[in-house]
Amino acid sequence: MYILDICSDLAPVIKLVKNGLIPILQIGIPIVLIVFGMIDLGKAVIASDDKKIKEAQGMLIKRAIYAVAIFFIVTIVTLVFNLFVSSGASEDIEGNVTSWRTCWDKY
Repeated sequence: MYILDICSDLAPVIKLVKNGLIPILQIGIPIVLIVFGMIDLGKAVIASDDKKIKEAQGMLIKRAIYAVAIFFIVTIVTLVFNLFVSSGASEDIEGNVTSWRTCWDKY
């Protein structure tokens, strides 16, 4: 019964993180990075300067790499936390089971 009380208290926070912050981090930021890179490349192409075009291409490639890395951060963090859950460290000092995964999956 103890775990249910904790989960119900954390429900708004869990919902905000799962439905708000994670999608913004995982999808929104990479899209913004790639769009900014395309805008910079477009400006360089319109200016017809070869040096600026090469710099903009390099920056676009870097931003694409950053976008892919940001996209996979959520997966990596989830894997690390799952390793902690599988280690069996899911009891607090009083012996109550307080696995974060139970609350996370519930909401």
